[in-house]
Amino acid sequence: MEYRIGQGYDVHALAAGLPMWLGGIRIPSENGFVAHSDGDVAIHALCDALLGALALGDIGHLFPDTDDRWKGVDSKELLAAVLALPAFAGWEVVNADITIALQAPKLAPHIEAMRRTLASVMGIAPDRVSVKATTTERLGFVGRGEGCEVWAIVLIARK
Repeated sequence: MEYRIGQGYDVHALAAGLPMWLGGIRIPSENGFVAHSDGDVAIHALCDALLGALALGDIGHLFPDTDDRWKGVDSKELLAAVLALPAFAGWEVVNADITIALQAPKLAPHIEAMRRTLASVMGIAPDRVSVKATTTERLGFVGRGEGCEVWAIVLIARK
């Protein structure tokens, strides 16, 4: 069997009054992500990891923020579109591991819903999707509540 590993990383700034979409679900928060799309930084990192596994670049090339078609788009649609690319024919996601760094709000109550949602979009079982959340102990831009950063790693296999 042939395997590929991809790694993705993304950052979004936080601002008051915007919705917070993370891991495909809406998180109750006074702050949300500044972005052209819905700002789901976890899905954006996941998309980059998937694209990286097949050396297909990043989501900025596929869904540029200069294109109004992607204005406000649900990032689950971007994830589905990445997996529908012809290059992904014959490949399946073995597992995904996502780490979210966000000072607030606490994400522990939402982890399982994120796992189920992401697994559903990818067409895999939730036990193949790991979502972990951490703070940065009030250090850096994440710790000051200015933004969020996410790392994602995926393993894909040729069917």
